[in-house]
Amino acid sequence: MEHIISVFHQVGSLLYPWLNEISTAIIACFLIVFAADFNRLISRKLTGRSFILRTLVFVFINAFGYGLLIVTASPFLAKQMAQVSAHWLLLLVISIFIFIGVWAQRNKQI
Repeated sequence: MEHIISVFHQVGSLLYPWLNEISTAIIACFLIVFAADFNRLISRKLTGRSFILRTLVFVFINAFGYGLLIVTASPFLAKQMAQVSAHWLLLLVISIFIFIGVWAQRNKQI
């Protein structure tokens, strides 16, 4: 068991320099799955509205809303993940991507 933890620690410690990229990928994957449902909800709410309003809301939400979320949430997530010990970091990153993948599968995104 100690050998497995040692391997997890060694591999997990290789992730620290890449935490900004990993956190950006996590947030982006989360948004890809979540955005479809959110955009569908907004589309239902804007049914019957003018083309210009629907277009402005779409651009505002997708460009500014999601972009702002990625830019602000990614560094926060990277800081939080940097506080996790290396062997747990590896398990955390793997678990998050598996969770997002399962969620995407259940929501028929894949």
